[in-house]
Amino acid sequence: MHAAADLDQPLDVRALSKLKWRTRRGLLENDLFIARFFEQHESRLTVRQAKAMETLMDLSDHDLLDLLLQRKEPEPAWAGADVVELLRLMRV
Repeated sequence: MHAAADLDQPLDVRALSKLKWRTRRGLLENDLFIARFFEQHESRLTVRQAKAMETLMDLSDHDLLDLLLQRKEPEPAWAGADVVELLRLMRV
């Protein structure tokens, strides 16, 4: 398990590359949200945010799009504060 301080460390280049590969989606709309997020935030992305992104990437394309378009909010059962904060950044 990661210590809280470890989670706030910047994401290293290799981990960022793997995350970008993992975030490729089947719906163009999702890809546009994700690409814009990386353009704005990749230089300061943290391990915590990467873990939250991994959680979002486990969703189906349509469920992810519903969250990004604010058609629905994340379920507390699977989404913690980190996922909610990441979604806030991605929706801008």
